[in-house]
Amino acid sequence: MKKAKADKKQKLSPKATKVEDIERFVCADHTDPFAVLGMHPLEDGSAWVIRVWRPGAQQVSVLRLEAGGEELVMTKVHPAGFFELLLPDAKEKFAYQLKWKTVDGHEVDPVGDVYAFGTILGEQDLHYLGEGKHRQLYEVFGAHCREMDGVSGMSFVVWAPNARRVSVVGDFNGWDGRVHVMRRRAEAGVWELFVPGVSAGAHYKFELVGADGSLFNKSDPFAFFSQHGPETASITYDLKRYQWDDAAWMKQRAETDYYSRPVSVYEVHLGSWARVPEEGDRFLTYHELADRLVKHVVELGFTHIELMPVAEFPFDGSWGYQICGFFAPTSRFGAPDDFRYFVDRCHQAGIGVILDWVPAHFPKDAHGLAKFDGTALYEHEDPRQGEHMDWGTLIFNFGRDEVRNFLISNAMFWLDQYHIDGLRVDAVASMLYLDYSREEGQWMPNVHGGRENLEAISFLKELNGACYGAFPGIMTIAEESTAFAGVSRPVDQGGLGFGFKWNMGWMHDYLQYMEREPVHRKHHHGEATFSMIYAYDENFFLVLSHDEVVHGKKSLLEKMPGDRWQQFANLRLFYAWMYAHPGKKLLFQGSEIAPPTEWNYNQSLDWHLLEHKEHAGVRNLVADLNRLYQDEAALYEIDHDARGFEWIDHEDAENSGFSFVRRSSEGEEIVVVVNATPVPRVDFRVGVPGEGGFYKEVLNSDAERYGGSNLGSGGGVKSEAVACNGHAHSIVLKLPPLAVVYFRKN
Repeated sequence: MKKAKADKKQKLSPKATKVEDIERFVCADHTDPFAVLGMHPLEDGSAWVIRVWRPGAQQVSVLRLEAGGEELVMTKVHPAGFFELLLPDAKEKFAYQLKWKTVDGHEVDPVGDVYAFGTILGEQDLHYLGEGKHRQLYEVFGAHCREMDGVSGMSFVVWAPNARRVSVVGDFNGWDGRVHVMRRRAEAGVWELFVPGVSAGAHYKFELVGADGSLFNKSDPFAFFSQHGPETASITYDLKRYQWDDAAWMKQRAETDYYSRPVSVYEVHLGSWARVPEEGDRFLTYHELADRLVKHVVELGFTHIELMPVAEFPFDGSWGYQICGFFAPTSRFGAPDDFRYFVDRCHQAGIGVILDWVPAHFPKDAHGLAKFDGTALYEHEDPRQGEHMDWGTLIFNFGRDEVRNFLISNAMFWLDQYHIDGLRVDAVASMLYLDYSREEGQWMPNVHGGRENLEAISFLKELNGACYGAFPGIMTIAEESTAFAGVSRPVDQGGLGFGFKWNMGWMHDYLQYMEREPVHRKHHHGEATFSMIYAYDENFFLVLSHDEVVHGKKSLLEKMPGDRWQQFANLRLFYAWMYAHPGKKLLFQGSEIAPPTEWNYNQSLDWHLLEHKEHAGVRNLVADLNRLYQDEAALYEIDHDARGFEWIDHEDAENSGFSFVRRSSEGEEIVVVVNATPVPRVDFRVGVPGEGGFYKEVLNSDAERYGGSNLGSGGGVKSEAVACNGHAHSIVLKLPPLAVVYFRKN
């Protein structure tokens, strides 16, 4: 390599670098580094100059690549680390690299000059950003492995319109915010930079100077991988390496109509489903979960797993609902491709994956979205709009195009990059109402003087339209607890556009009924029938979620009245009744083993309980319910149509008895009879529709296999031409105590 010595006579001159520019770099106050650094012609056209700002370097050289790597030693024109090389013979820009020696004598390998590269965002990106319609923001924002001008490195893009300066800092530049100051694209409020030589696995953040001059660091809102806990750096990651093996599932999903299919969901908190006690009670990895959890879900017959939020979150006690890394699956269980492997294995086993998604709010952690550029950027400035009173979190400003764009592109990111099959949108009720959990004077009405959050409503409609439009066969599910109309109605019919809505009313009423002593249930009969009055107002999910077994609410088993036998019988009755009721199904992890204590996010489920007959019996029941539910079209096919359900008797309050028929579109029938008392009913007559026939007992929650007393009707009964319950035919049953019995008409 030919080496040219520095020109001893080369001095700082007005033609080369302005003193004020150098001083601004030295003071870390220069906001337009590309105007000065890199290779530029002098104003009078007499020469070209290369300028480098490299704090901590004692010597910097330019390697002229077109000249075989000729080394040109730069002149140090400021002791803090500003270097200059005049090139009087240069006619145009040429490709070069930089090498330098630090003050302690360490020589750094040659690398491209950050300020020699062009812009990252193209005109189309800027156009869609301006419209707030850039659905694939994740393809340009954040950190991306890429090549520019044949040079490998990492591009960084971040939105911070009110910052005075933004720098990339990381383990590749000593976390020095003076080194890699980003280019400002003022028209979009965006900062960008390509850093040659940086590859996957680097730790980084953004250093910002806020509008008020304050200096602070932020994690990347678009980071694909992040640290968690006390360390909060973002980590560069290459999402283009993973090879999916779920093409058959994805093709089938796109052709599936989940409204007319059985959907039975197992809700999971990955940190507490199971742990490894012999290794310090550590978490299972995504790969271990792909083996153990998927196998368990298949054995139980669920169709889907719903994951409580896996996007990166700092505080374990939030269960994942206070997210700081919206584009990064938590590193608690492995790397992003490890999570992809988990989803892939689910799909290969025929299991869909639903993700809890949290667009309502975010925490105030210093490294997160709060006051991101020193101003209320993602949130509202006014706490009457911007702070969630219950959770101590900040509310997204849904009226801002960039915020809506961030959230919608995030939803589509999980559906696209991780093949997620559905999003359960958290805390929708808190989004819909401006006065949610607020007293008079703590909220601001909308432009019409009302309490509805019109901007959030518009956002949810846009979200659902975008997701369903781009990804056929996915589901969006609203966790919404109010009587807001049309949550699961299409947008063009005046609804919010969700596919389904959690039925919080059913959950409340049925739990309340089941918690009552059986002797008192006859006085509260309506609690168990009221849900059918509104059963077809929405496309409902029946849910027994994590929210019902925490914060002193007790486990489901503990909620049940009576002695130990009756508690288990009541729980089995409850599950069997739930599966017979119209609506898709969701059970939280552990429901299948009937734990006697409520859920603890910080420890494993008590799997040893399955060594006991009554706990194993509940597991057998859940598995059989799931299989029967999937096998019998009458239990799911027209869930959302009144033709699929008919009461036989909903007025037998004295006996706390209920009977009804579930029907398919082809007329297949399942007769369901409920005895909510501990009293066996012998010679119990139930009317049946139509001409009658033989009714085979296909499930009895009192079966010995489930831990019950095994009282039943001998496997089935033939109807008689005896009128009952308004029907010309009826069947006579031996009805077990605290039980539900299903009969299929053959």
